[in-house]
Amino acid sequence: MSVTHIKIDFDGANQGELKASSQTALGASGFAPYELILGGLGACLNHTFQSVVDKQRLSISSVSYDITGTKREEIPTTLKEVVIKAVVTGAEPGKEEKILKAFDKACEYCSMYTTLSKVAEMKPEMTFK
Repeated sequence: MSVTHIKIDFDGANQGELKASSQTALGASGFAPYELILGGLGACLNHTFQSVVDKQRLSISSVSYDITGTKREEIPTTLKEVVIKAVVTGAEPGKEEKILKAFDKACEYCSMYTTLSKVAEMKPEMTFK
């Protein structure tokens, strides 16, 4: 079973850095295909999440994503499972429940998340720091 793992940190304004086992820096050549897919998922999900947060007039400082994808062994070796661990820093006190709902909505609206959910079990979770 092949496992791909990336981390992506955003500053609350859709500016971020992708860290994968083979490279560090968004847009650098040399990323493995599934590192790019998971990086695309993180970027798309964060953009959608930030849009929902902004529309709901919520405030956060930053979000870090730790995303792991496990591929099937059967051909075609599409993703079997994707675990998304999002950590929010600087959430408004008392607004954590609304931010969690915004994240759920972002998962529902994100096109990359929806696309990958057709072949993989998606496991999103969010915590606060």
